[in-house]
Amino acid sequence: MASRQQLKQQAREERQRQEAEASRAARARALRLRLLGTLGAAVAVLAAVFAISATGSRTASQAEPGGGGGEFAFAVGNPGPGAPAPAMRLPSTTGKTYDLLERRGKTVLLYFQEGLGCQPCWDQIKDLEKRPEQLRSLGIDEMVSVTTNDLENLRQKARDEGIKTPVLADPDLAVSEAYAANQYGMMGTSADGHSFIVVGPDGKIRHRADYGGAPNYTMYVPVETLVADIRTGLGRSAGA
Repeated sequence: MASRQQLKQQAREERQRQEAEASRAARARALRLRLLGTLGAAVAVLAAVFAISATGSRTASQAEPGGGGGEFAFAVGNPGPGAPAPAMRLPSTTGKTYDLLERRGKTVLLYFQEGLGCQPCWDQIKDLEKRPEQLRSLGIDEMVSVTTNDLENLRQKARDEGIKTPVLADPDLAVSEAYAANQYGMMGTSADGHSFIVVGPDGKIRHRADYGGAPNYTMYVPVETLVADIRTGLGRSAGA
């Protein structure tokens, strides 16, 4: 039987291995991002030339499917505002099972993100935790994050980052696919992108912003920009 010291050493080695794998994955993603960005810029130029030739007046801002503008433009995926939020019952880093149906009567912000290899995604959670009044000002009662990683690694990552926000494990992509959140990431459809979805007290989606789509992949949105976009989206849904 291994001694306590041996077990600790094995745990340290396993953690170092995971961190090395995450680092390699992050570097590979960064390289893909640069390559895709270059290709995307060329495609965007050709598309703009075609659009101007075809209409004589259409601009890039008019072509944006969602909003946000500039560097933090976003798409609005399906299901979108007004649609019932798909069921969500997933294990959480808090040790409990998170059931969205049990949150009826509350306004919930769902944050779908890329997971372990995306440090900016975790920085996003930490920055929102530092400024809870920003979400409260929007009438949001709680936030949860969803990734396609396994629960044990997510628990370790949450501990390492000092994160209190529940992070939900969706390794088989059942929930991610139901929300089409895996359509906006750098890893094809095998992981989520950078999507924020507000579910109202009645269980319907009130706002959706998918920031992670091609060609301008986004893994972090400044809190002020995110809050402003959500406020605008909630205003639209209230006036609908």
